Amino acid sequence: MRRIARRIGAGGLVAVTVLAGDAARADCGANVLGTSRTLALPRAAAAYGTAQHAALPLAPGEVVITFDDGPRPESTPRVLAALRRQCVKATFFMVGEALARNSGLAQRVRAEGHSTGMHGYAHAHAASQPEADQLADLRAVEDTYRRAFGEPAPAYRFPFLEETPTLVDALNSQGITIVSVDVGIDDWLPAQGPRMLADRLMERLAPAGRGIILLHDAQDQTADALPLLLARLKAGGYRVVHLEWEPVSP
Repeated sequence: MRRIARRIGAGGLVAVTVLAGDAARADCGANVLGTSRTLALPRAAAAYGTAQHAALPLAPGEVVITFDDGPRPESTPRVLAALRRQCVKATFFMVGEALARNSGLAQRVRAEGHSTGMHGYAHAHAASQPEADQLADLRAVEDTYRRAFGEPAPAYRFPFLEETPTLVDALNSQGITIVSVDVGIDDWLPAQGPRMLADRLMERLAPAGRGIILLHDAQDQTADALPLLLARLKAGGYRVVHLEWEPVSP
């Protein structure tokens, strides 16, 4: 059973919160981290993540788990397995080139209940590109996403978080949400073990006690560390919120 409530979030945004009932929790078991609720946003021009924008309407102790740079066959399936074991739903921002190569894996991400968005086509430094090249990259990732999933993408995260006026305007004109971050753990840097990444996650989460977490499913060390990261979130009393977007209107 699920209870759905509409409420006004930041900036007057109407958000839909779906709270999982007892049956869903029973399926997951009492000892897993789980997903406490789903925050469904309209398909509209908006921007979230306090690294650059306003905060999502999260309560103290609530986190949104996101992944960049996949899908990658060597690591994304292990990330999915760790999430599945803990009944956690996440959001995957996919690079167009990787999505084109691994569309079946991308569809598996969606089939397992996770949400998806775009992360550029070639993961380029947009700030150093001419405007025409920026827009061409955006069109390429939009076309690839639509071919893979049969619908337009609802959200975009800038590669390297390098936002440009050209792309911000283009995304806003299409009603695509920009998702930045609140907490990153630099899991893309080499030679980092699970304990190091878990300690950094808890240290960087502590000041605000909530927010959008940035991880990378294209990194083997992130896949290795994810079981410990999720365990530490549960031990720290954090609750996972799944970020989704309303369906495309028929």
